[in-house]
Amino acid sequence: MLDHVDGLRADAERGEAIFGTVDTWLLWNLTGGVSGGVHATDVTNASRTMLMDLTTLDWDDELLELFTVPRPMLPRIAPSATPEPYGLTSALGPFAGELPITGVLGDQQAATVGQVCFAPGEAKNTYGTGNFLLLNTGPDIVRSKSGLLTTVCFKFGADPAVYALEGSIAVTGAAVQWLRDQLGIISGAADSEMLAAQVTDTGGVYFVPAFSGLFAPYWRADARGAIVGLSRFHTSAHLARATLEAIAYQTRDVVEAMERDSGVRLEVLKVDGGVTANDLAMQLQADILGVPVSRPVVAETTALGAAYAAGLAAGFWRDTGELRANWHESKRWQPSWTEERRTNGYAGWRKAVQRTLDWVDVGP
Repeated sequence: MLDHVDGLRADAERGEAIFGTVDTWLLWNLTGGVSGGVHATDVTNASRTMLMDLTTLDWDDELLELFTVPRPMLPRIAPSATPEPYGLTSALGPFAGELPITGVLGDQQAATVGQVCFAPGEAKNTYGTGNFLLLNTGPDIVRSKSGLLTTVCFKFGADPAVYALEGSIAVTGAAVQWLRDQLGIISGAADSEMLAAQVTDTGGVYFVPAFSGLFAPYWRADARGAIVGLSRFHTSAHLARATLEAIAYQTRDVVEAMERDSGVRLEVLKVDGGVTANDLAMQLQADILGVPVSRPVVAETTALGAAYAAGLAAGFWRDTGELRANWHESKRWQPSWTEERRTNGYAGWRKAVQRTLDWVDVGP
C-alpha cells in the first residue's frame, strides 16, 4: 500500500496514516479511535512484525530502512502489563465509563502466561489446527540453531523482558479434520479417539501430515503429506491412531530442538487447546515424549493469560506467585511406553519424515 497508493507514504511519514497489529487496532478503537485513540502495542506483538530489536525493545532503524517502513506510522511499544494504563476506554465505545487498559499480550505468549510458565525451562503446548510450543528462556535471548523462533515471552512493568523459544507446527488438529472431511472415516473429531482405541498400536504405520510443507524445526516447503508402512492388514483404526501419534511426534521434534538450543531438559509439558480433550492423544504425547503431560482446569489459557497480565498491573494479583496458586491441574498423563519402544517409534517417525521431502519444486 505504501508503494502503490498515491500519497500514502507521505501521510505515513507524517504519522497521519498509522499501522498496527490486531491488538493495536483494538486498543485504538477501545480508546476512542479517531477521537483521541491510543496508538500503541506491547513487546510481544511488536516482536512479531520483524521490525523490533529484541534487545532494545524498540523499533529497529536498520530493519525499518530495509523494509522501507516509516517510523512515525508505528505504534508506541509498551510492556505487556503496565500499571500506567495504555489508555482509558472511551465513553463512546462498548464500555460504560473510563476503564483502564493495563494488559496486552500476543496470542501464544498470553497462553504461556495463562499456563503460569514464568520460570526458565517451563513450557506449554497449544493444540489447535496447528501446534504452538513455547519454552521460557528467562531474561536471556537464545538464538536458535535448530529451526526455532526467538521471541519476547512477556514483560511485566519495569521488570526485565522474559524471552522464549517457539516452535510452530502447521498441521495437528487439522489432520484429524482431514480424516473427517476428506476421508470420511470419522463423523466428528471426538470419534478419532474411539476409532484409534480399537488397536493397541499403529502396526508400523506413520502419517506425516505435511500438507503444505513442514514448519519447525524442518522448514521444508518442498515436503508433502505421506502415509507409509501400509499393508493389507491395516485398517482405518490404524490410520486414526497414526494421526494422533503424528501430533505427538511433531511435538517431540520441536521439544528436542528446544532442548538442543537451551540445554534445558523438559520435566513436564503443560497443554491446552481443543485436542487436549482427546485423552488418548494426550497419553500418546506423554508416551512419545517420555515426560508427564498436564492439562489445566481452565482450558482457555490465552484469554486467561491476558487477564492475568491486566490483573497484575492493576494490583488485582500481587505477584506471579499468586497466579501460580490460582492455576489448577485438571488431569495428568504419565508415560507408559518402555524406553525401547519410545526410541524405536521415534526412529521410524524420522524415517517417515524423510519420505516427504523433495516432493515438489519450490523457489527459483
